[in-house]
Amino acid sequence: MLKQITSLFNLKDPLSIAVYVFLVVFACWVTSRIARTILIFFLKRNLTKEKIGVTSLKFTRNSLRFIFGLLALAIVVGTIPVFKEKAGYIFSGAGILAAIVGFAAQDALSNLVAGFFIVIFKPFRVGDYIKLDNERSGIVEDITLRHTVINNFENKRLIIPNSIISTESVLNHTIDEAKVLSFNNFLVGLHADIDLAKKIIKEEANKLEFVIDNRKPEDVVKNIPQFDIRVVEVSEIGVQIRAYIWLSEPLWEFKMKCDLKEAVHKRFIAEKVELPIQIRRIIN
Repeated sequence: MLKQITSLFNLKDPLSIAVYVFLVVFACWVTSRIARTILIFFLKRNLTKEKIGVTSLKFTRNSLRFIFGLLALAIVVGTIPVFKEKAGYIFSGAGILAAIVGFAAQDALSNLVAGFFIVIFKPFRVGDYIKLDNERSGIVEDITLRHTVINNFENKRLIIPNSIISTESVLNHTIDEAKVLSFNNFLVGLHADIDLAKKIIKEEANKLEFVIDNRKPEDVVKNIPQFDIRVVEVSEIGVQIRAYIWLSEPLWEFKMKCDLKEAVHKRFIAEKVELPIQIRRIIN
């Protein structure tokens, strides 16, 4: 069929070549769109509407675009005599060139393979909140054939090659479930009323958004407190109290910590809970 189509064009005339190339690229683009629509429709019907489905859809869309782009290039080079002849010259004595191209494409291929592994094994998905280190964290926005796009909390995009991120230790906050246990530390004076401090922390934590009750029904029957608040350290500076608070949404943990610290500090001052004071002894 391809030979019949090429016979309709004079592939030695520049204008005919230009029209032919345009039609080949356009046909591959249309076929790519149709194939993507059919495949995405199939995936949407057979995958749950969770993040795993979104990841598969985006990666499939990017993969098909790339594959049909290569197909268009192969058809153009393989059917137009002038391009085919040039390609023959290049590849006939291209031992060194092939080695150079292979070396240059090594990173591209490793990114491609790593991208497939990410989609198959799902260490993270589109929409997940992940953290690589203190500098690199945010929401996975896209997974392409070459790189992963992360939108950090400053609305800036981190573009990380798949071959690099696939070998990193990734902290995924939302891979199984969204709820997280947040550690919140408070420091009071050595002679502070610890029971009053715990009461204030509990009351202020109950007022915050996204705070959830993670107790089981049997825990509620046994009157186990919703918040586990403990004294974790006593030093010469003061007494450190830690509140273990469950949140339904990890993205708001930092805001919750800030709001809770502010509210508790104001209550400590209002209700005269002793705050830690650094004592320095000067020996003459």
